[in-house]
Parts: sequence; structure tokens; C-alpha cells
Amino acid sequence: MASFSSNIRTVEEIFKDYSARRAGIVRALTDDVDEFYGLCDPEKENLCLYGYPNETWEVNLPAEEVPPELPEPALGINFARDGMNRRDWLSLIAVHSDCWLLSVSFYLGAQLNRNERMRLFSLVNDLPTVFEVVTERKPVRDKPNADSGNKSRGSTKRYSDGQAKSNPKLAEESYEEDEDEHSETLADEFWIGCDICERWYHGKCVKITPAKAENIKQYKCPSCMKRGRQ
Repeated sequence: MASFSSNIRTVEEIFKDYSARRAGIVRALTDDVDEFYGLCDPEKENLCLYGYPNETWEVNLPAEEVPPELPEPALGINFARDGMNRRDWLSLIAVHSDCWLLSVSFYLGAQLNRNERMRLFSLVNDLPTVFEVVTERKPVRDKPNADSGNKSRGSTKRYSDGQAKSNPKLAEESYEEDEDEHSETLADEFWIGCDICERWYHGKCVKITPAKAENIKQYKCPSCMKRGRQ
């Protein structure tokens, strides 16, 4: 892998990469959703949803190299497929995909200066999030012109309130939102770490609640349990 310093990119290049990866993920969760759903077999090991710079998408196992060349998307998106309402499951994947897209962009932009980072975020923020598109909270818009950006393992558990903050500008938009329908999707942000592979999993995806986790002395993720049976 080439040294990081040799891969310095401009704001425009990073935003183009972000837009293309986002387009692939949006396609997977909307136009190609039936194909995506079929690929997320809960009987398989940890699967991830990847978006690529050519606007395509793929469901695949995570990268094996450590550390990976780029930040990795959420692991184990397939485990909760049959245990959740389909729309809520897709919404949850959309939220995690938004986080991944931002992490990749700011990883690529690690050597940007303060003003360039602000410009990059401004460009990204001009597009609806994947979550907004999947839940139909915003219409899909054409991507903005690049110039517009000028204007612990073991018993340790992670918690966060996961509540989205309201944006006053949304009131000016010409669309209606259902504020309650997907509130549970964002509110449940309990994670649990596997004691074997040391990976972290979203509680809902592996069907573990905070109460249930308190009684688990050693947690094994679904993949490690399958490997133990082989």
C-alpha cells in the first residue's frame, strides 16, 4: 500500500469520492433493495455494505488486513435482518452507512487544513443523508457544484442516547416528516463487544439488550459461535 503522504487529495476529489460511494449505497437501499435484502443472509458471517467510487455497491465480508486501507463500515448488518421490521432494519443500515461515508471522507481529508475541512463538510451537508433518502425525509437532489462549498471489550458496554438533534432549517423545507415512526431506530444505540474476536456489535443487530447483557459473563458474537461449532 502506498504511503499515506503520497495520496494527498483535494476537497473536490474527496467530495467526488463521497458522492459516488453514497450513490452506490442509496441504490442498494432503494432501487436494488430486494437484491440487497437477499444477499444479507443471517446465516452467513459478518457482512458489510460497501459503496465504491464508481457508484456501485457490494455486500461482503470485512477487509482482513489490519489496519484496513480505509475505515470499515458496520459489521454484521445481516444478523438482524429477520428479527426487525424491514423498514427499520434498512433505516438502521442507512444511519451506519452515513457514519461510514463521513469517516472515509475525513480519513482521506486528514491532511486538509481547517478551511478545507469546513468546505468539505459544507459540500457533504448539502446532500441529503442516506437515512433521509431511505426514510423519505428529503427528496434526492442533484449533488451540489463543488464551488458551492466556499460559501472495551468483555463486560464493558457502550451507551449513547442516539437522539437526532432537530435542525431549524428543516421547517422551511417543502416536505413532511413522520417524527415518531423511526425514533426507536436512532434511540437504541447499545453496543456489545465480543470477548473472542474483540469486535463491537450493535445490540439490535445481534439481538442483545442491555438487560440481557448484564447476565452474560463472556459474550461470543454469532460468527465466533459458528466457528466454534465447526
